Amino acid sequence: MGRWMRPEVYPLLAAMTFVTSLCTFQLVRNVLQNPDVRVNKAHRKMAVLDNREEGMKYAEHGFRKFLRTRPPEIMPTINHFFSQDN
Repeated sequence: MGRWMRPEVYPLLAAMTFVTSLCTFQLVRNVLQNPDVRVNKAHRKMAVLDNREEGMKYAEHGFRKFLRTRPPEIMPTINHFFSQDN
């Protein structure tokens, strides 16, 4: 039995797998944690939900809190190297 996939396809397959997993993660996150998505029947009956705390919890997630404490630099080592006076 011969090779069924060319080796040139592997990087494309890896990129597509990564992008598909990101899309799946975002979809699952929105379905399970977004306060605007109503899966529960009791919540669907209400026209307006009073869920400010739930919305703030969704918007202020842990990754955003972590980034708020970091300096706004993409590559701090390189920035520091080129900004020093010689």
